Amino acid sequence: MMKVVFMGTPDFALEALKAVIRDGYEVAAVVTGEDKARGRGHELTFTPVKEEALKHSIEVLQPENLKGDEIFDKLKSLNADVFIVAAYGRLLPKRILDIPPYGCINIHASLLPAYRGPAPIQWAIIDGIEKTGITTMLMNEGLDTGDILKKYEVVIDKKETAGRLFERLACLGAEAIIDTLNDLRSGNLKPVKQKESGSSYAKMIKKQNGIIDFSQPAAYIERLIRGLNPWPSAYTWLDKKTLKIWSADICDSEFNSLNGFNELQHGSLICIGERLYTVCSDGFLEILSLQLEGKKRMDTASFLRGYTIKKMLFESP
Repeated sequence: MMKVVFMGTPDFALEALKAVIRDGYEVAAVVTGEDKARGRGHELTFTPVKEEALKHSIEVLQPENLKGDEIFDKLKSLNADVFIVAAYGRLLPKRILDIPPYGCINIHASLLPAYRGPAPIQWAIIDGIEKTGITTMLMNEGLDTGDILKKYEVVIDKKETAGRLFERLACLGAEAIIDTLNDLRSGNLKPVKQKESGSSYAKMIKKQNGIIDFSQPAAYIERLIRGLNPWPSAYTWLDKKTLKIWSADICDSEFNSLNGFNELQHGSLICIGERLYTVCSDGFLEILSLQLEGKKRMDTASFLRGYTIKKMLFESP
C-alpha cells in the first residue's frame, strides 16, 4: 500500500483524512496549521486534522512556514509516495512539490479551472451558478493551476447554504481522493492540462463581504445570505445594532406591486402580521430568520413578538 503525507487544516480536510486512513493507506505524517487560542479562556485548540491524526498515533507536523530546511528535510526523510493536500492554507514551494515520486495531489472544491482560490464554495453560491464539485489535481507552483486528475459534479440546491455545501463537498472530496489514489496505483490516471478559458478566481472571504447593500437585487442578496452562512454571515444594522440575517425569501412580482416597493427607500422595512420585509432594488425580500446584536438567532415571528423596531429601516454603517 502506498505511503502518504497528508496536508490539511479545517473540517473540509477531515473527511478525506478519515477516508485515507480507513482505506489502509499508510499515513507517514500529517502537516497542519498551528494551534490557536479560542474562546474567552484563550485555550489552545487543535485543528480538526490534528485531532484526527492524534487518535491514530500519526505524527503531526506544524511548521510556521514551508521554506526552511528543517521541514524540507523532515518531509523528504518520510519517503512518502505521494502528498495529499486539502485546504492546507499555504502554497507549497517547488522543492517540496518535487519530493514525492507521484507528486502532490490537491482536493479542490470547484470544477477547475473555475473558482480557483481560497473560497470557491461561498462564491459559487453568491454568484448563483447551478453546479459545482470537486477536482483532484496534480499540484504545480501556481494557485490551483495544476493538471486535472478527476472531476466530480454536484448540483447546488436552490436554498443551500455555504455550510451545507461545504459538508457535501467534504464527503465528495473523500470519495474523490480514494478514487484518485486507486487509479494512481493502477496506472490509470491521465492528467489533463487546465484551460485558461473559463478560469476564475474565488477571492478570500472577509467579514466586510457580509455587509448587505439593499440597492442590489433581491435574488443577489438572498444568495449572499446563503453564501456567507455560517461565516461571516450577511449583516446590516437595525436601531444602531448589528443584525445578522440568516435566511430570506424573494417575494414575487404580485406582492411587490401590491405593496408599492418603488415608492420606498432601499432597506426600508414593512411588517405584515408577524412577517418582516425589506426593500431591494427590484422588489421585496422577506426576512425569515435573524439575530440582533447580543441576542440569539431566531425566526422573524419570534423576534417581532419580543422586539419593537424603532426605525423601520436597515441602516448603513
